[in-house]
Amino acid sequence: MGEVLSFSGVSVIRGDKRILGPVNWDVNIGERWVVLGPNGAGKTTLFQLAATQMHPTSGTVDILGSRLGRVDIFELRPRIGLMGSTLLNFFPDEEKVIDVVLTAAYGMTARWNEKYELWDESRAVGLLTTLGVRELAQRSFFTLSDGEKKRVLIARALMSDPELLLLDEPASGLDLGGREDLLKRFENLALDANSPATLMITHHIEEIPAGSTHAMLLKAGQVVASGRIDDVLTSKFLTTAYDLPVQVTKIGNRFTASAI
Repeated sequence: MGEVLSFSGVSVIRGDKRILGPVNWDVNIGERWVVLGPNGAGKTTLFQLAATQMHPTSGTVDILGSRLGRVDIFELRPRIGLMGSTLLNFFPDEEKVIDVVLTAAYGMTARWNEKYELWDESRAVGLLTTLGVRELAQRSFFTLSDGEKKRVLIARALMSDPELLLLDEPASGLDLGGREDLLKRFENLALDANSPATLMITHHIEEIPAGSTHAMLLKAGQVVASGRIDDVLTSKFLTTAYDLPVQVTKIGNRFTASAI
């Protein structure tokens, strides 16, 4: 399988503190990764590196065959689908849901003078349908619930047909029904052979969708374990990551964890 993302000896240092690394990590076509760890583990830093929002202090980051620091990131970013709460700060207050999705085709966050073809509009509507929010297309984005906003942002992340999809806590803050509905949609996405390689950040093992193939556990900027999901999400490794005796249970294709 071809590499989509590759970290080699990557570290990030701020002041006299190493907040991540060194990390060696490869993500390949067709893989669905989840990254977990306690607060301060380095998850957000890892995400920002993969999203070209940050450069490493040392080591190399290769994304879709291009190396950070040697590539125009504004040419690379349209190939990366990004969903995260930080995007909420960039949309105009009255932006319609359909336009939140459409503007991703140009890497923009608001309509201006750009022109969209019928194919663009059809794809945007199709993605909203896939995420279960088609009926909200003409609503103002900021009138939506948190769960509805997240579905729209995931549709936006997929709009440019990315080769790498980055998701920052997509299920956090949702009620049980909303979470389970969203995770089922992620499972269906994972079953699609044409879906991009995926990296999902989450705090909770229960929010990992079925169909995830690999996992990384971080603690204080260090990798506790990384690899096939069944080999990483074990009681032993989670106990190490969280400094707490943890029992991991797998029922079907979903995981749960509790302190013991």
